[in-house]
Amino acid sequence: MSNDVIDGLQLALRIVLALVFIGAGITHFLPSVQRTMAAMIPPRLRHSGLASPVNLVLFTGICEVVGGLGLLYPPTVVVAAGALVVFLAAVFPANAYAARHPKRFGRVAIPFVPRLIAQLVLMGLIVVSVL
Repeated sequence: MSNDVIDGLQLALRIVLALVFIGAGITHFLPSVQRTMAAMIPPRLRHSGLASPVNLVLFTGICEVVGGLGLLYPPTVVVAAGALVVFLAAVFPANAYAARHPKRFGRVAIPFVPRLIAQLVLMGLIVVSVL
């Protein structure tokens, strides 16, 4: 495969990933999503004030939107990709907590192993999109 084809595929992948992250980030500002995501934060990570669960949900929404936009702006592509990989690792405890409480979180509570695999695949796709 030529470099032009690979570059085109990587750009297409970055655009798709950007749309996913921007879309997911925007949902963090919907009250119903905020409540669910705030409840997913494990009790040991719950604090009041600036680090309250709702503020953490808003912060993660901002991170996703900014990270997605960063994948679209050539000077920030590598930094954005690295930040999104770290972000996915940082939010995984909330996903794991939800996985352990399927009755409470319903369809959001993706079983642990499939969720872990999906998260690792997403991280891999982010890396591949910028190599």
